[in-house]
This record gives sequence, C-alpha cells and structure tokens, in this order.
Amino acid sequence: MEAHPLRFFDDDGTEITPDLIPKPGLCLSCAKEDDPSEVPFCILTRFDQKDEDGFCCFAYVPKTGEARV
Repeated sequence: MEAHPLRFFDDDGTEITPDLIPKPGLCLSCAKEDDPSEVPFCILTRFDQKDEDGFCCFAYVPKTGEARV
C-alpha cells in the first residue's frame, strides 16, 4: 500500500487512510479519476458515503465513450 501525499482527518481528528476507502464502480468510469486536482474531493466524497447503501457523486463525468451508470 502506497502512502498518500495528502493527509485527511475525520471530525474526531482520526486520520483517514485513503487507500482503505472503497472505490465504487462509478469512480472507475469517471473522467476525473486520474486528475490529481480532483483527488482530495474524490477521497472525501467516498469517505463521506462509505457506510451508505448507495453512492452518489454530483461531480461525476463519464470517461469518453462510457455511459453513465
């Protein structure tokens, strides 16, 4: 597991480990997945919804040639 260069903390001050936050399929088909400027927002969006049944990202942009899921 590679250490992430940015550090994140939850409301209780506990450090968030980005590599342990599940990445939904929607993220894998998003054009922003490989954009370094979007990484903090993506990590925090996934962390915020980690215990939810579904996942919703209003910043989602499908990769070219892929349908929105």
